[in-house]
Amino acid sequence: MKNIKYIYLLVFQLLTNTIFAQNQAPANSQTKAIALTGATIHTANGQVIENGVIVFNKGIITAVGNETTTYDKANTETIDLKGKSIYPGLISPANELGLTEINAVRATNDMAEVGGINPHVRALIAYNTDSELIPTVRSNGILITQATPQGEIVAGMSSIMQMDGWNWEDAALKKDDGIHINWVGYFKRDFDQSTFTVSTKKNDKRDETLREVDKTFNDAIAYSQAKSSVTNVKMEAMRGLFDGSKILYISADYGKEIIEAVQFAKSKGVKKIVIIGAEESLLAADFLKENNIPVIVSATHRLPNSADDDTDISYKLPYLLAQKGILVGLGYIGLNWRTRNLPFLAGIVAGHGMDKEDALKLITANNAKILGIDKMVGTLEVGKHATLIVSAGDVLDMRTAKVEHAFIQGRKVDLDDKQKRLYRKYSEKYGTK
Repeated sequence: MKNIKYIYLLVFQLLTNTIFAQNQAPANSQTKAIALTGATIHTANGQVIENGVIVFNKGIITAVGNETTTYDKANTETIDLKGKSIYPGLISPANELGLTEINAVRATNDMAEVGGINPHVRALIAYNTDSELIPTVRSNGILITQATPQGEIVAGMSSIMQMDGWNWEDAALKKDDGIHINWVGYFKRDFDQSTFTVSTKKNDKRDETLREVDKTFNDAIAYSQAKSSVTNVKMEAMRGLFDGSKILYISADYGKEIIEAVQFAKSKGVKKIVIIGAEESLLAADFLKENNIPVIVSATHRLPNSADDDTDISYKLPYLLAQKGILVGLGYIGLNWRTRNLPFLAGIVAGHGMDKEDALKLITANNAKILGIDKMVGTLEVGKHATLIVSAGDVLDMRTAKVEHAFIQGRKVDLDDKQKRLYRKYSEKYGTK
C-alpha cells in the first residue's frame, strides 16, 4: 500500500509540474498596421533591400521597399529594426513535429497507424498545437511545418501547419496537401539500438509489397473513374492524385529506386510527384530534370553512403542538383525537434558552392513552391501572408542567428520556450548570465 501511495504522489507531482509548464497562449489577430523599418530585408526571391521597409495589415503584406517607401505613419505601428535582418518564415517539410512529443514514450507518439497501406490517415487531426517542441523550433525562425505521417508503405496524408494556434483547425494552412509513400527498396536498413549501428540487408519481401502497392493504385484509379454512391475512404483519399489536387510524395534514396518510383507513379497517371530524401539523387539527376520532378533533400549533416563519394557530398548535394536545373528544397525529414537546426543546414549548403540567398530559398521559396503554398508564403512580396522573422544576425549562421521577432499572418508570436525558461531559472540560482 505504501508503494501505491508513493506512486500516486509521484503521478500527481508530474501532472502538477506539467500544468505549471504549459506553453504561452497563441497570438491575437493583427488589429493595426505594422511597419518594420531600417532592417536588411531578404525577400527570398533574390532581392536584398538595405535599410528596407515592410508594411503589413490584417495579416497581409501591403508594401515592401527601401527607406523611400511611403505608408500611413499616423495609423501604423512603426518598429525600428536598424541593424537587424528580416526573412520570410522558414518552412520545414516532411516532419513529425506536432505528431511526436517524446520518442521514448509511446503514448505521446501519434505519427503512424497500424498496417502498411493507409492513404486515408490524416496527420491534420493528430497535430498537437500544445506541443512543448513547437516553441523551441519556432525560436529558430521556423514558422511553418508539414505534419507528415510516418507509416510503413503508404503512410497517409500530410497537412501544412502554422506554428501557432489554439488547435489544429486554427493552425492549418493547407489541409491534406498530399499522400506519402515509402518506396519499396531493394535493401532494408536496420538500426540496432543495443550497438547503435546500422546494417543493410536484402529486402526479401520487395516483390510481394510492390504487387500490393500496384493493386492499391489500380483500385484507386478504377474507383476515381467509377460513379458509385458507396464511399471507400481509402480510395477517396487517393482521388486527388489523378486530378492534380494532391501531391504524391515518394521517399526514396537510391538512384535506381528514384527512377523506378517516378516511372511507376507516372504510369498510374499521378499528376504531381515530389521525391523526398534523395541521398543518391545525383545518379538520377538528368531523369529528374527531364520529368520536372522536385526534390526535398534530407538533412545534410551526415556522412556519405558510399566510401567512393566525396566526404562533403551531403553538404553540396542541393547545390549540385540546383545546377542541374532541379527545383530543390531542404528539410530534416521525419525528425521533429531536430528541425530547429534547419536554417543551419542551409548555411552549410551556402558554404559549399551555393550563393547565400539561393541557400535561403531552399527553406523558404523553394519549399513553398514544392508544397504548393507559394502563393501565400515563402517570399516577402505584396499580397502574401505577413509570415516573417526578424533576426539580430544572419539566420543561416548558428553563431549570430538570434530571432527576436516572429509574425504569423501578422500575429506577433511569443518566442519564449521551455529552454529559455530553464535558462532564466538556473541563471537566477547560480548567478550566471
